[in-house]
Amino acid sequence: MRLLIVEDNGRLAGLIADGLGRRGFICDTAPDLATAEESLASAAFDAIILDLGLPDGDGLAWLQQQRSLRQLIPALMLTARGGLEDRIAGLDAGADDYLVKPVDIEELAARVRALLRRPGPRAMNLLESGALRFDPVTREARIEDRVIELSRREADLLELLMRRLGSVVVREAIENALYSFNEPVTPNAVEAIVSRLRRKLEEAGLAGQLHTVRGVGYMLRSG
Repeated sequence: MRLLIVEDNGRLAGLIADGLGRRGFICDTAPDLATAEESLASAAFDAIILDLGLPDGDGLAWLQQQRSLRQLIPALMLTARGGLEDRIAGLDAGADDYLVKPVDIEELAARVRALLRRPGPRAMNLLESGALRFDPVTREARIEDRVIELSRREADLLELLMRRLGSVVVREAIENALYSFNEPVTPNAVEAIVSRLRRKLEEAGLAGQLHTVRGVGYMLRSG
């Protein structure tokens, strides 16, 4: 699950990204609204964590504009404005949740997971392919009652492939889904993750389902 954190305090943005990263999220940060718009145009995010007082505008007005353009990505406002009127205004502007700083990172992670469980265009429903099941919220993969132990990036790759079941996913799309903008990607990084995921699927009895399309990308076939 990939999050965009729009926060002009660089230290705070880094702490939030690190804390959520340790809890299974891929996080990118944007110090202002212009950078946020560039990020949203460059990658697919599952949710946005949005401050209100930003150098180039007010997050509240920006979110209201996004909603008027039918941009439906879940948004959680994280701000120092804690008054009742502020919270009501934020929710009325289109925020899906509203938290006041300082916030406990465990609560923030739980709130984001709750957002992604809600019905809607980007709801995180259980993914299935034959006997293989993957829960995007808990990040747990199962073959019937057996849990497949996956690293964070292996789980991210499996989710991506299951969401595009039967279709080839190009390498660039995998890199964008598995790594934030600031993370270095070694030449063989994707191949290594694919190899580990393929081995674990084979050990679980799903041999031959994860295919390499040479020069293009990878595909998961239905079980």
